[in-house]
Amino acid sequence: MKHARRLTAGTLAAGALALTLAVTGCAQSVDPIERLGRKATADVTDGQDGRGGKNGNDGGGPKAARPHASPSPSAPRPGAHKAWGLDRPLEFAPKPAGRPALPAAAPGRVPVVDRIPVPAGEKTVFLTFDDGAERDPQFLKMAADLRLPISMFLTHSVAGPGYDHFGRLRDLGTGSAIQNHSLTHPNLRTLPYAAQKAEICGQQEQLQKRFGERPRLLRPPFGNYNDDTLRAAKDCGLSSVVLWRASMQINDLRYAEGDALRPGDIVLAHFRGPSELKGATLTEMTTRMLRRIQEQGYRIGVLEDYL
Repeated sequence: MKHARRLTAGTLAAGALALTLAVTGCAQSVDPIERLGRKATADVTDGQDGRGGKNGNDGGGPKAARPHASPSPSAPRPGAHKAWGLDRPLEFAPKPAGRPALPAAAPGRVPVVDRIPVPAGEKTVFLTFDDGAERDPQFLKMAADLRLPISMFLTHSVAGPGYDHFGRLRDLGTGSAIQNHSLTHPNLRTLPYAAQKAEICGQQEQLQKRFGERPRLLRPPFGNYNDDTLRAAKDCGLSSVVLWRASMQINDLRYAEGDALRPGDIVLAHFRGPSELKGATLTEMTTRMLRRIQEQGYRIGVLEDYL
């Protein structure tokens, strides 16, 4: 696995982090169908992204709008960690006093973020789940018991029939939020600007109609984007494109650089079931992910508190 290029002063550099996997789409693969980290293939027009180099429904009505900044999760109930296979309770990062400074985006574009610049010495990571194919009631219970803050990047064509389920996850009071993962999960960078805008703005409209508020964050399918994606995201009212630095497999994490988490890492997982997890359940996969986070001494933050 190639090493990601590091952050430079005030910028996020593009990394060469693509996994050599057969990518067929979120619903078809047990291996990560998204690529780790920033795309060497992002193909952003030279200088336009501010880095100075080439880079790359169900029928329910709208829910009441909630404030964009979700409350930080309260403590889990005593003993909940044991019920879900953890040796000790999870630790959660308090809500920061303010949002960290992010690299400035080029005019008319949004910034691309794959790691949050947390203060030195703070070992905090962030949980994100994509797509929405699996709607396991046990995962709803797990998230409630453990008070998990989850950023849910939903694709309408996959999650739409189960939006009620994700609304319940959002409304647990754990700091979870619903974000944009496009209407139909295309490889955006293969589409012209107008088609990208239709995918992104279309999902903004679907989620606002169903949940009463428009997302602020976009995760492009497969992590693939170009300058048109950043421009369309801005034009659709989004504030950031969010990628990741670690990806959860069935049993373990894969890392964009090195062999361990780093402070501020955004962790990618998917809403998947036993048919895609070789018999494992979504809750079992999540328990393994949380164990890896605990083993490395990390606590969990609410991504939307920082972006």
